[in-house]
Amino acid sequence: MMKKSRFSIIVLIVLLWTSFASLQGQMRNRIVSPEVSDANEITFRLFAPKAEEVKIYGEWLTSYTELTPLIKNDTGLWSVTVGPVEPEIYGYMFLVDGLTVLDPSNPLVRRDGQRNASLVLVPGPASELYGVHEVPHGVLSQVWYPSPTIGKDRRMYVYTPPGYNKGKEKYPVLYLLHGAGGDEDAWTTMGRAPEIMDNLIAQGKAKPMIVVMTNGNAWQTAGPGSAPDAPPLTREDFQNFRGKFEESLVNDVIPYIEKNYRVRASKESRAIAGLSMGGMHTINVTTSHPDVFGYIGVFSSGIFQPDQDLSNEMLALQKSGIKKYWVGIGEDDFLMESNKRLLDALEKAGITYEYYENTGGHSWNNWRIYLSRYAPMLFK
Repeated sequence: MMKKSRFSIIVLIVLLWTSFASLQGQMRNRIVSPEVSDANEITFRLFAPKAEEVKIYGEWLTSYTELTPLIKNDTGLWSVTVGPVEPEIYGYMFLVDGLTVLDPSNPLVRRDGQRNASLVLVPGPASELYGVHEVPHGVLSQVWYPSPTIGKDRRMYVYTPPGYNKGKEKYPVLYLLHGAGGDEDAWTTMGRAPEIMDNLIAQGKAKPMIVVMTNGNAWQTAGPGSAPDAPPLTREDFQNFRGKFEESLVNDVIPYIEKNYRVRASKESRAIAGLSMGGMHTINVTTSHPDVFGYIGVFSSGIFQPDQDLSNEMLALQKSGIKKYWVGIGEDDFLMESNKRLLDALEKAGITYEYYENTGGHSWNNWRIYLSRYAPMLFK
């Protein structure tokens, strides 16, 4: 009798444990996070029954040190609702007992150099171009190419517009450059360049074009982070690589694209744009090679050295003829003074430019806007 009672108790314990484990499994499977309401409120959920504290950081907040606590229920599910927030695409991450954690219920993740974050898109007119819609889609390829200028094979991302693989048409090319801390992946995962181009082309607002997104860090073969063969980046190393990317762009990247893709190989069919460090690269390469690009875009950048004299180079650029010179920056950007030096140099050289200043600072929120405004101006 005693043995039967013990056996019954063991069976009961096993059944209870199995039921509890099943409940945990169901809880994980049913978690929806993030969940965006019609009122633009976002609910985040994380199943962490053993955690003592869970907070969230999101780019809708005004400071990197500002964190929002989540509340735990009796099943071990933590949750919080924030907002309403403005339509945009935001990065966020959980802090679980001080440890940074991505949202396990959300497959959308972006990489910013060596940092990762989960993503949430809040729909609305301001973020319409960043979403995936039922429109024809282009193809994004990771392409390895030889770079004799730098002395190694390197990687770039190439976007070909809808219909490229089925036709024989030749296309213009936009060379799109990232900023410091990024790599060839930046304009795809954070800039949403393929989605922006798909939607602009579908709406008839932008010409179908090829977009080439390179790695502006000449010491790297490719991202993420430092390549295995990259040397420690001392000041001496940085000086050795100074100007190498700009040379490689003209001598290696453009010839590779024009040999391997159906492109219109002329100045009037080449555009370039870059943000921050990429803006500096854009200024350098267009002033040193004034006959290469017909369209120039500088995002949140400028002339970094106050005593840098580009007057002769700017005059040569003006004489070569430019279809469009476009400059965009946020009113709170810390590079505003550098930007003003660029505008002054353009005016002194007699280069006509279009200037766009909006709210905000040095962030992807603005750079996505600038690409959305710049691309429709190209190749008209």
